[in-house]
Amino acid sequence: MEPAAGAARPRRLGPTPNLVVAAANVLEVYAVRAEAAAEDEGGGSQPSSSSGAVLDGISGARLELVCHYRLHGNIESMTVLSDGAENRRATVALAFKDAKITFLEFDDAIHGLRTSSMHCFEGPEWQHLKRGRESFAWGPLIKADPLGRCGAALVYGLQMVILKAAEVGQSLAGEDESNCALSSTAVRIESSYLIDLRALDMNHVKDFAFVHGYIEPVLVILHGQEPTWAGRILSKHHTCMISAFSISMTLKQHPVIWSAANLPHDAYQLLAVPPPISGVLVICANSIHYHSQSTSCSLDLNNFSSHTDGSPEIPKSNFQVELDAAKATWLSNDIVMFSSKAGEMLLLTVVYDGRVVQRLDLMKSKASVLSSAVTTIGNSFFFLGSRLGDSLLVQFSYGASKSVLQDIPNEWSADIEGDLPFSKRLKRIPSDVLQDVTSAEELTFQNNIAPNNIESAQKISYIVRDALINVGPLKDFSYGLRTNADPNATGNAKQSNYELVELPSCRGIWTVYYKSYRGQTAEDNEYHAYLIISLENRTMVLETGDDLGEVTETVDYFVQASTIAAGNLFGRRRVYGKGARVLDGSFMTQELNFTTHASESSSEPLGVACASIADPYVLLMMVDGTIRLLIGDQSTCTLSVNAPSIFTSSSERIAACTLYRDRGPEPWLRKTRSDAWLSTGIAETVDGNGSSSQDQSDIYCIICYESGKLEIFEVPSFRCVFSVENFISGEVLLADAFSRLVYEDSTKESHDCTKASLKKEATESIQIVELAMHRWSGQFSRPFLFGRLNDGTLLCYHAFCYEASESNVKNVPLSTQVSADHRNASDCRFRNLRFHRVSINITSREDIPALGRPRITMFSNVGGYEGLFLSGTRPAWIMVCRQRLRVHPQGFLKICQLPSGYNYDNYWPVQKVPLHATPHQVTYYAEQSLYPLIVSFPIVRSLNQVLSSMADQESVNHMDNDVTSTDDLQKMHTVDEFEVRILELGKPGGHWETKSTIPMQLFENALTVRIVTLHNTTTKENETLLAIGTACILGEDVAARGRVLLFSFTKRENSQNLVTEVYSKESKGAVSAVASLQGHLLIASGPKITLNKWTGAELTAVAFYDAPLHVVSLNIIFYYAPKMVESWKGQKLLSRAEFHVGAHITKFLRLQMLPTQGLASEKTNRFALLFGNLDGGIGCIAPIDELTFRRLQSLQRKLVDAVPHVCGLNPRSFRQFHSNGKGHRPGPDNIIDFELLAPYEMLSLEQQLDIAQQIGTTRSQILSNFSDVSLGTSFL
Repeated sequence: MEPAAGAARPRRLGPTPNLVVAAANVLEVYAVRAEAAAEDEGGGSQPSSSSGAVLDGISGARLELVCHYRLHGNIESMTVLSDGAENRRATVALAFKDAKITFLEFDDAIHGLRTSSMHCFEGPEWQHLKRGRESFAWGPLIKADPLGRCGAALVYGLQMVILKAAEVGQSLAGEDESNCALSSTAVRIESSYLIDLRALDMNHVKDFAFVHGYIEPVLVILHGQEPTWAGRILSKHHTCMISAFSISMTLKQHPVIWSAANLPHDAYQLLAVPPPISGVLVICANSIHYHSQSTSCSLDLNNFSSHTDGSPEIPKSNFQVELDAAKATWLSNDIVMFSSKAGEMLLLTVVYDGRVVQRLDLMKSKASVLSSAVTTIGNSFFFLGSRLGDSLLVQFSYGASKSVLQDIPNEWSADIEGDLPFSKRLKRIPSDVLQDVTSAEELTFQNNIAPNNIESAQKISYIVRDALINVGPLKDFSYGLRTNADPNATGNAKQSNYELVELPSCRGIWTVYYKSYRGQTAEDNEYHAYLIISLENRTMVLETGDDLGEVTETVDYFVQASTIAAGNLFGRRRVYGKGARVLDGSFMTQELNFTTHASESSSEPLGVACASIADPYVLLMMVDGTIRLLIGDQSTCTLSVNAPSIFTSSSERIAACTLYRDRGPEPWLRKTRSDAWLSTGIAETVDGNGSSSQDQSDIYCIICYESGKLEIFEVPSFRCVFSVENFISGEVLLADAFSRLVYEDSTKESHDCTKASLKKEATESIQIVELAMHRWSGQFSRPFLFGRLNDGTLLCYHAFCYEASESNVKNVPLSTQVSADHRNASDCRFRNLRFHRVSINITSREDIPALGRPRITMFSNVGGYEGLFLSGTRPAWIMVCRQRLRVHPQGFLKICQLPSGYNYDNYWPVQKVPLHATPHQVTYYAEQSLYPLIVSFPIVRSLNQVLSSMADQESVNHMDNDVTSTDDLQKMHTVDEFEVRILELGKPGGHWETKSTIPMQLFENALTVRIVTLHNTTTKENETLLAIGTACILGEDVAARGRVLLFSFTKRENSQNLVTEVYSKESKGAVSAVASLQGHLLIASGPKITLNKWTGAELTAVAFYDAPLHVVSLNIIFYYAPKMVESWKGQKLLSRAEFHVGAHITKFLRLQMLPTQGLASEKTNRFALLFGNLDGGIGCIAPIDELTFRRLQSLQRKLVDAVPHVCGLNPRSFRQFHSNGKGHRPGPDNIIDFELLAPYEMLSLEQQLDIAQQIGTTRSQILSNFSDVSLGTSFL
């Protein structure tokens, strides 16, 4: 993002813009949700128990996901085009290889991003721009004018594309476009033209930027005048210059208005200085330079900076630092923050008088954050994006340093549920994001110059508010089985271990609260009193305490049959439903039996199919498809039965129903009424005792009929406020059918298509079997709507508020016979309520009966997380993190705690293990569940210690005498020391322990570690050993050498030595890779590969091979197509498929695929490949049978044209092999991209049936193939 300029002090905390994050081909937009600090009676702010440290009146802030997209192309650069006007939105500009540019704007109608314009400079008509080149070092670079007048993109190295923005009121959209009035509020591109920089005598462009303070856009370009490199600095060292061009977009002219030459050769970045200063900062590796049209000044950063002859003396920084590869952003109009490659955070202050810059002052902080991008968000936050560690949202404040660390531990787990114990608080940020920040001094930027310089003596305090968990570049990975700790489970509840309970034929589990009114009334006196387990034909009741004890026979619960539902009513007393019984404690106070209608002759009890509880209402759906509403009386603690008349007169059968509580003090659904402005002044005030917010909440009933129609009613009046005609079709957007303002894209598809008889039959067989609607905690949270189909499909929708423009309302055809009552009803409906469908990855599908037990269970605080649990044969945790759904499948059911050491706000549960070292390679020993790991860490030693450790080396004899003088011997040097650590996971979700350590010699680097199986020729048995390959680095004057180490594992449990060295042998070269081949050991030493046999004490070479390249990895495969002539009897690899991953793959791991049906212990005969890349991604390549491949390949080709792609990117061009101009024969098309197939499940039901019919198959067959592939590869 383009950094925003900070406001002048005193600072005003205005609206905070959104944060746009790009990672490889993933684009995410986050909203910054700041929480204001509570003010005391004196007007000051004070930290509360439910918030963290207070800074500038803000007690907490977090990132909330707005939208998320996976693009068919890697994002090369990104910027934001904004004119600064409050009534116009900014536009996100993305650049892709080779020369594609897309502009995106936010559309309220779909609550997401839509493409406003696309610009492509590829193809035969633009081939001349490449000047004969086929590959370029980096992709296009895009920047934006600060006033939003234009943008510029550097493509093909020396071609500048100028993108002119449309004037206010103009738009590329047609006049008949709906939402035109709203969409025109975003900045759009009108036209573009090219500038050939070669014609301007530029041969090497490094960076460019738009500067402030000019009537026309001014583009400053940093370029090299002549080539040079580090070896020619003595002769050519100031070879860069900057040139400022005034861009006249109307005349398409670009005259040079000023320039500056003789800049250092290591200049690499330009920073536009905000007004009123203006100008530009030139960032070099060893110096910083400021230039404008009138003034200039410089600052040296270290002793390596050079100067031209006759140049004036340049001031130097107070400390030595290097700024190559640094990232920068402006915190205010005169303070810029740098994040260096070493993790140092620096502040540069531009000291100015009027518009004349006097000097540059650099300050230093001790905080350590390795960042790859940094941007300012509004006036109070900046974001540090990192590829190596977690990305941080940081709040900063000017002024004197304050003690902000006293409440920081509470910030990591911000309590949003009141005064709960620390272990019960919801997790918002991991505890290890600030491992390097240990004192208040590190939270303050301090200047070391004289204190009388007031401008430079200011301090900036900051505090981390939130963090995005990041999986860094994967250098190596291993796959180990989960530790099976069931035999060791002792059921000791005091140590928070899990307890195993036999649950045969379990149909449902509930917990009910109890609150003792004889003692104190605090929340701490409230607890789960009973655990109710519904079995096949009876009910089990367990009482909670130190242990779970069965009290089925001593309570008044109806235990002779299975339970439908149980929950809490009337504050904290309990209700139990089968029939229905109301209990106070364990004693029954009321019992209800349900019968059919009085008009019918029979009065037999009517069975309950399902129930939904929302205090003080209980909604019951009977087996005959009717519903009953139990209304509770708070004063008498009794229930009364009510049959809503609106359903008794209706002929439609009800398929599913549920109750939804819209919690106060400001219920969210009230905002979506057409008369929402009337209710803004009557919001309830909630006191702190906990129950008033529930008493004053709104309760709604959601009904779905067998026809697929969905309706939302107010309770208890049962007035319809929202309805959708065809909910089961799974449209992308849902809107109220009564208002007839349904979004155009969805109405055209649903009403214009004609349904064939085959599709009608398939649609009628699909029904909703379960509904759920819930809004989790959070001031800005929005409700989720879930629907479960009988074929196992889970529909998930997220609500949002959309106010249609007046132009759309006028175009709605209204009947002249609409009565006043209908108009009043329309005003009370949720006309502004919209739902957009959310993609959710559920691996398994199973047919669900129409009157089956509920499978969706909401939870609000399990291990600090909230979400829902999806039960079934393959259950799954669905956790809500930042308003995003994270699915974590789990194949067993236990009464246990969620492991606290994991973070679930990721694609998989992530546990970070602090090593305090750099990991290099890891492997897995399955027999004892051990993980050998190569790590290195820096150590500081004197030259005397280094020489003494090298006494036996040949290099010591060639040392000069002057080198070994007394002063030189005392100099300290930093060297890396390697070791192999053997780690073990103590228990599921526990801490990792280092069981053993294998140190390496000084200057010996461990290059590879592998578990190998060797055949002992002496004992004729196979032995599993740990093989380590090393290399000794002693400088370029000493021949390289290495070692091969073999270790055996001790099988005795309490042995002090876990591993024992059984063999060690020196090699003439570095041992870079080892592998086992049919009981033999393969050793790669440089370009030479040797095959060795193991005798139990010695390795004997039996064969060798001289490779043409340096070998860094060895992989053992089977014969590859030996019967084909092209393979040379299996000696040549043949191309079977080609696929562009989009990232550098570092390792493949072969794993046996999991069974898709039957017992989990059954094994398949197929293997898949897991791979990791340097972007932190994990992928999988798996084989499928021929029939499935042909079916899914036809579907893939159909979806390329049937599904709209974000940014207009073509998935086929992105995934095809990229030869970069080299000769290449295309391979066979034998790979299916499941990332392209995934949108099929997000299509409407009619579209899915139509596409399946076109390719000659059925929807159920396609979804079954999806499920089989997902289950077979669900390794994580």
